[in-house]
This record gives sequence, structure tokens and C-alpha cells, in this order.
Amino acid sequence: MKVTVLGAGVTGITSAWFLSQAGHDVTVIDRQSGAGLETSFANGGQISVSHAEPWANPGAPLKVLKWLMHEDAPLLFRLRPDLKQWLWGLAFLRECTPTRTRHNIKQMVNLGLYSRATLQKLRADTGLNYDHKTRGILHFYTSEREYADAQGPAAVMREYGCELDMKTPDECVAIEPALAASRSKIVGGSMTPSDESGDAHAFTRELAALCAAQGVKFMYDTRIVGVQKQGDAISSVQVANAAGVVSQVSADSYVMCLGSYSAQWADLLGQTLRIYPAKGYSVTLPVINEAASYNVSLTDDEYKLVFSRLGNRLRIAGTAELGGYNTDLNLARCEAIVRRTRALFPDMTDGQNAQYWTGLRPATPSNVPYIGASKTRNLFLNTGHGTLGWTHSCGSGAAIADIVSGRVPDVDFAFTGQLPARKISVSVRPATQSA
Repeated sequence: MKVTVLGAGVTGITSAWFLSQAGHDVTVIDRQSGAGLETSFANGGQISVSHAEPWANPGAPLKVLKWLMHEDAPLLFRLRPDLKQWLWGLAFLRECTPTRTRHNIKQMVNLGLYSRATLQKLRADTGLNYDHKTRGILHFYTSEREYADAQGPAAVMREYGCELDMKTPDECVAIEPALAASRSKIVGGSMTPSDESGDAHAFTRELAALCAAQGVKFMYDTRIVGVQKQGDAISSVQVANAAGVVSQVSADSYVMCLGSYSAQWADLLGQTLRIYPAKGYSVTLPVINEAASYNVSLTDDEYKLVFSRLGNRLRIAGTAELGGYNTDLNLARCEAIVRRTRALFPDMTDGQNAQYWTGLRPATPSNVPYIGASKTRNLFLNTGHGTLGWTHSCGSGAAIADIVSGRVPDVDFAFTGQLPARKISVSVRPATQSA
């Protein structure tokens, strides 16, 4: 069938790839000039199944109150006269119970494990290279209380299959010697040896090229300006190219991968997606002192920062700012990332030649994404991944391709909408090498 994918970020491109592999005629539409140029462009770089504890957890409400009005807070609510923000916040509070937290951890671990395995097979089949490292992720703590609070969620993650081992401060330094300068600050850590890291933008760009070689059509520099419905289905999408010329794109099915903007388009179709933009920041630094630079991907729990090594670049990303759709770069938050980096790794960087970036991440109150069917008969959802879009992209893409094709995905996840009653084997299909 003809399938149109709305959005060419990492989830849109993985959706297009697996749909194409399933035999569909796929077209991708995006307003940017190429793939992965918005939220996927300069994220933290981690494939982190271990980041399965949602923002909404029993300890979150007090932390959010403490962080209000702190410009460099890890999670900052900029309260606005915005009904959608307040409704999102109320839904967030409802997800902070122990029962909901446990349920959401299960969803994210299951999807994360499936997605990581799917990525690994895709890489083996295609030879994709995106500065990836397979040395695991070390999560370190500089607060005794935070380390103690992490034991419960870690036990739940292990129960659901996440390989996660608690580490002493000395073991943390043995895993990543660059942490030696901060040994006195570290109170413990956890290691997920099977987690990975890599450049999400490079991955998205390269996979888009493979998609094109397999016949996927791309409409870049093309804005979606309207949606036409016939009964309970979409009949066409109205688009405008860079010259402003308006045309119609028709398909049998549509897959929404529009990130933070998905909720706005869902509204036009009479549906509510509880997605709100969480502005994230990253800093990319050149390697100037190899001996003092990290090679293992790291997570700093206290400041909610992630560190990834991308070839000769150091990527540090984190923080979440919920204040609407403003994409202006807040220099204070970027400089706070650099300060913390220099405090942890005093000999690694002088902070010069830093490249700052910000992007909107599509956050749900639970941190669990929308994947599956929607209330519109031929519209499918693959959106709302928050900070884990890169981690969950391959699993989400494979799953949505199965759902569009009438198959049940081979992962225990609470998909939206109605799934087919009969289960068919859906092992990840071998990819065809591009010419």
C-alpha cells in the first residue's frame, strides 16, 4: 500500500525504512532540507535502555517545586497562561504514583530492549557507521540520597530484563578513568554494559540515504499546511513546497512522526495527544586532551546530563525546559552544562570552540510514547518519545511497520488503538544492501 510518513526525524526515518522493507510504497514529508535536522540533530547520543525511570516518579513533585525559577535547573517548568501546559502538568502529577511509575518503567524497558536489538541487527545488515560505541553506559551519582533512591527503580529495571549492575566509586573510575579527577564527588554508580552511544543525526542521514536507494521518496523543504478528511479517514495531506506551491499528497495510510508538533495536528483531527515540548540543550566540544577525555558514555544523575564520545567530539546534553514552543537558545543553560563538565573533568576541556544547540523534545507525562493506531482510521502514531527518541527509534519503527501491515509487533508494549487478533511471527527482517 501507499504510506506517507509525516516527519523525517529519527523516528520518521526508521518508520520509513521498516515500512519499505515490509513492501510498502513510502513517501516522507519534512519541512527541513534533509533528514534529522531538528530534535535528532544534536541530542545526547545515548542508546540507553537504562534510562527507564520516568521523570514522573514519587520524588518528582518536590524536586520540580525546588527547581522552579532556577534558570539552570535540570527540569524547569516555565509556567505560562497555557491550558495545554497545565493539563500536561496535572497528567504528569497523576503519573508520579509508585504503581504508575512501575508500569511506565516496564513499558520503557521492554521497548528499549527490543529497539536496541533491532538497531544492532540493522547495523549488522547494512554496515551503517555513525560514530557508535558499544561500551555500555555508566550512570554515576554525586548525592548519597539520589544513589539510595535509585536502588528501587534499578531493581524494577532488572526484573524486566535490563542488565544493570550497581558500582562502587572505585569501580566507576575503573570503568571510565577520566572520572578519576572527580573520584571524591562520586558516591556510587550503575553500569549497563549492553547500552550504546552514537551520533543520531549521522545515523538518521545515512539511513535516509539507504531508504532513498530502496525507493523511498522524500519531499524535503515541504510544509504540511492542511489535512483533508473523508469520513473517519484522511483522504489527503495538503503541502506547500519551498516556492509556496500547494499540492495534495494522497496515501492509503499515514504515519505521524511530527515530534512536539504532533499534538497540534492531532487537534485538527479531533484527537488529543498529551504531548508537550520539552526544550533540551546540548554542547559539543572538540577533544583537546585525549588522556583526560571519556570514552565510555556517562550519565551524571545530579545534573541530569549525558556524555557521549562521538569520534573526535564530546557531546554533553541534558536539562528539560517546559515553556512552550520557543526555540531560542538560552545561553545560561548552555554555560551551566560547560561549568559542570569542567568541574567533573578539569583537564579535559577549556570550554573553547563549544557548539551550542537546543531542540524541542516531544514529552508525554508518563515518558511512554504513542505508538500504534489512532482514532482516525488510516492514521498511525509514532511520536511522543521525549528524551528517548534515539533509544526507541528502531523498535518504534519496526513496530509501527508491523501494525500498519496488520501484524502484532513482537514486543510487550501498550500500543495505542486496536491490534490484530492473530499474532504472526515478526522477527526483524533482513535489510537489503543498497547499491
